[in-house]
Amino acid sequence: MRSPILLIIEREFITRVRKKTFLVITIIAPVLFAALMIVPGVLASLPADHKNIVVLDEPALLLPEVGNDQFALDYLNPKEFDLALAKDYLRDSDKDALLYIPAGEGWDPDFIKRNILLYGKEDIGMELQGFIENRIEDKINQQKLLKQGVDPEVVNQAKTQVNIKSFTLGEEDGQDETSATPLKMGLGYIAGMMIYIFIFFYSVQVMRGVIEEKTSRIVEVIISSVRPYQLMLGKILGIGLVGVVQFLIWIILSSLIYVVVSQFVYPEIFAQQSISGPNGADLSVLETTGIFDMVSSINFPLVLGGFVFYFFGGYFLYSALFAALGSAIDQEADSQQFMIPVTAPMIIAIITAMNVIQEPNGQLAFWMSMIPLTSPITMMIRLPFGIPLWEVALSGAILVASFFAVVGIAGKIYRVGILMYGKKVTWKELYKWLKY
Repeated sequence: MRSPILLIIEREFITRVRKKTFLVITIIAPVLFAALMIVPGVLASLPADHKNIVVLDEPALLLPEVGNDQFALDYLNPKEFDLALAKDYLRDSDKDALLYIPAGEGWDPDFIKRNILLYGKEDIGMELQGFIENRIEDKINQQKLLKQGVDPEVVNQAKTQVNIKSFTLGEEDGQDETSATPLKMGLGYIAGMMIYIFIFFYSVQVMRGVIEEKTSRIVEVIISSVRPYQLMLGKILGIGLVGVVQFLIWIILSSLIYVVVSQFVYPEIFAQQSISGPNGADLSVLETTGIFDMVSSINFPLVLGGFVFYFFGGYFLYSALFAALGSAIDQEADSQQFMIPVTAPMIIAIITAMNVIQEPNGQLAFWMSMIPLTSPITMMIRLPFGIPLWEVALSGAILVASFFAVVGIAGKIYRVGILMYGKKVTWKELYKWLKY
């Protein structure tokens, strides 16, 4: 005879994968994921909008500046135009914007920078405004240096750009590792967000499933054959299995879509990206070697193993809590008073994520990694940074122990609440149920 828990897992799995919503979300989500990877590259390859800017430059500050490929500068004669005439000219022309630089009395840079005006036929974009500001700042700085008898070219040649190569100190007889802080930051944050989304999305499904069975009175028939504890555990495992299957499908389909698009639809874009740096510069052999060194400095087996562990550990912990909440209420609308305290630790973990990334070995990061309600997200963010193994082991042990404790508490609430109808439950009432 099959175990009642296995039967419930099978029932939950089959029922949910047959729903149209499961099929729709399973198909749409990979498309969205792939779009997030593909669209930035496609947009970056599109030609920039060309803007023509007419300039009324009374102190001849920008002359002979001609702009660039995106922003072209055309100058009006200050002897023939004032600001009012320049505005009329902009309205009647095909130009996009008007830049007015007043001369004032003499050549006063402070007066000029305070009174520069920029008019556009449409709202001025940040890129255009930044381009103008940078050009004017450079010109004003050059004029200030010339007034002090300093050649601006000498100043430019004197500027030095420092690129520090950072390493993680190895053991006494070991080898120092190339620091890969940006890569570790990105990997940790993405992994933490994935766990957060999975836990929240599927734990809420557990709560909704309990509420649906309770309101339809199906649960009364089910618990005549199985124990409430078995029903709760089977539901948690069944929905978790649905989530894992759906998650794997998302990864596979997203990868396939990305490969197809990158190889067959826009091959030139992705070929260019593969050999270009962040600013479009070609990657040298030395730079490529540095990237491989950074990748090799990350303990991927530990990161992957930690991801799987905290992936399931966090889900089991929160789904047990959500199952207990679902059993205590009759309608999903009544769940808000209970959901906020339960989900608050996850939200705090996301809010403090940047602090943890900046100081992965700090006090905040350590204690957030030990608290079971925040450790799945916080510890996942820290793992790429190579934290001590004893911290990982301690955090994992606390999470496992907390899961069994929470399951015991949730089981007591579930046992009473699943057959409770028509009553607004309070926190005080839930505490009483624990004593039954």
